[in-house]
Amino acid sequence: MEIARIIVVGLVVAVSVVFYRRTTAAPSSPRRSARRAEALGFLPQAAQNTLYSAPDAELEQAASAAATRGSWEPAARLLARTREQRDWARRSHYANVLGTQRAAQPGSWLDAWEKAAGPDDPDAALVRARATVSLAWHLRGGGWAKDTSREQVAGFLGTLTQAPPLNAHALKLNPDDPSPYLGEIWTALGLNYPHERMRHIWEEVTARDPHHFGAHSAALQYWCAKWHGSEDLAASFATEAASKASAGSLLAALPLMAWYEHRDSAAKADDFREPYVFDMVDAALADVSAAPPHHPDVPAVRHLLAYFLTRQNRCTEALQQFRLVDGYVNALPWRYWDDSAAAYCLWRDRAVAGVRTR
Repeated sequence: MEIARIIVVGLVVAVSVVFYRRTTAAPSSPRRSARRAEALGFLPQAAQNTLYSAPDAELEQAASAAATRGSWEPAARLLARTREQRDWARRSHYANVLGTQRAAQPGSWLDAWEKAAGPDDPDAALVRARATVSLAWHLRGGGWAKDTSREQVAGFLGTLTQAPPLNAHALKLNPDDPSPYLGEIWTALGLNYPHERMRHIWEEVTARDPHHFGAHSAALQYWCAKWHGSEDLAASFATEAASKASAGSLLAALPLMAWYEHRDSAAKADDFREPYVFDMVDAALADVSAAPPHHPDVPAVRHLLAYFLTRQNRCTEALQQFRLVDGYVNALPWRYWDDSAAAYCLWRDRAVAGVRTR
């Protein structure tokens, strides 16, 4: 990309809302509620895993082997299995977890994998593409635009512009896989793809997997007001996707996600109890109940439901969701706080207190 174009795009990005919305860390949970939660079998704040949204022994072991020993083989086996089984949801999830900014660094385990497997390995190519996108956003940082330096913007754009050909290469090696398009959607956010280009990407995604939850979640971000859309566009996208999906697809959670992205920060307690918000929560509850229990994105919906149910004073129902995800907190909405474990425990312990006061 030419220097002039980098500057122009950089200025646009500089006035955008950042990829990771940083908020003031949630205050610590009151000690009494925390003790009650632990008495009920919930884990303390210090024991919450902030890297994952749910337990996955094989994935955690593969990520640990790669990060601590440089062993790429477990990750390669996991990705190969998802490709062979055409499990696109899990493949995208695994690529996202393994494709960290550290994997993109020179001399990483990913370098060793590519050296051993060659340039045409579809699994290594997917992780490389995703890691490049992750590195770009890492260089950008999590601060607001006003707190982002020119050097950060330059590093972000210089890296992110490498992603489109890498995404295209991963797709060429495995044409049926929608996963490379997820990386392209996150690239679209940073490089400000116009709506027409985004709609073309979306046609390609849905042609491969019409109800891919991870892709829908990423695309929803693009259509949000904080990026390249508006509240109306995001709500329309979410509602249309949910209306076309079958039970158990998890897409019924999209309208709730769109509401959260645009309303939560300024919402009052009564806003969460509007009848139409109750309806959205109930639809998402029914959808997650119908989903395959081992669907990799089920925990993401449960985390969001736990939050909304607590805000609606449906604390018994909230605790049912909290029990199913406790110990892992890298999910919406907790990851929008600087201290995701503190935010999670704050609302979990409020749900515990709500049950005790009934």
